[in-house]
Amino acid sequence: MTTKNPEVPEKIEARPLRHPWRWVFAVVVLALALWFIISSAQNEAFGWGTYFQYLFDTRIAIAALHTLAITILAMFIGVVGGALIAVMRMTPNPVLRGISWVFLWIFRGTPIYVQLVFWGLLSAIYQSINLGFTEISLEKVLTNTFMLAVLGLGLNEAAYMAEIVRSGISAVPEGQQEAAKALGMSWWQTMRRTVMPQAMRIIVPPTGNEFISLLKTSSLVVAIPYTNELFGRSTDISAALFEPIPLLLVAATWYLVVTSILMIGQHYLEKYFDRGATRELTSRQLATLADAEGNLPHNINVIPEVKKNGR
Repeated sequence: MTTKNPEVPEKIEARPLRHPWRWVFAVVVLALALWFIISSAQNEAFGWGTYFQYLFDTRIAIAALHTLAITILAMFIGVVGGALIAVMRMTPNPVLRGISWVFLWIFRGTPIYVQLVFWGLLSAIYQSINLGFTEISLEKVLTNTFMLAVLGLGLNEAAYMAEIVRSGISAVPEGQQEAAKALGMSWWQTMRRTVMPQAMRIIVPPTGNEFISLLKTSSLVVAIPYTNELFGRSTDISAALFEPIPLLLVAATWYLVVTSILMIGQHYLEKYFDRGATRELTSRQLATLADAEGNLPHNINVIPEVKKNGR
């Protein structure tokens, strides 16, 4: 007769958890996706022949480049303007704080489509500027729809980037700046070496999202009107062919490809700025630590690694 030792715990076999409803749900979703793909391929209303004919059309490709140019230039204005407005929001000067607050109030409180319509009508409001001794005509400037599209999107984006930059800088502990000042760093050195590298981990993810969102928002510049971008050009071609659906699919495909590329770039950019956020040491840091331990005097022992439970 064998007796169980009470001090030795009985071995428990691990059994895999079964979730049959998850597999049922996955099969249902997969079946619906296949049904949608097959039914869409057989539906003549989508105009797949026209879709493949104009997918790589030269006019569409050039319009996509215009869309990308508008997005990049507007984002540049948004980042630079947002940084300036963020500094104005954080300055002790009440006048600058008031101006920045009014700017954010206007551009964040009104729809972007309404703002772009206003930019398009600006030439009807201001024809010239009278300086008393001379008069400057604004006809050539305010009739440049490309410039108005970039300016309208850029100023609107600056209002949102200002809050992103301000929140990123505010998230850095004040002790970091005090420590940098104690080391004799100037304000610029403190911002460049201490504050901004830590703030970028907070600023980069929403900035990437804003850039991708701005690319899609650029389709609204038809309100100015500027029709040489992707959506406007697709709309013009579809109006001539009387086939709006395939041309909308063409525009959606180009938007999807460009945003996918930008999302990949955003992923690697976030990974670059997250290098110092993890506790794992790089090979270079491990080599430096090993050299530092080797150069210590023999009568000094390296403190052993502390366990996670604090003992």
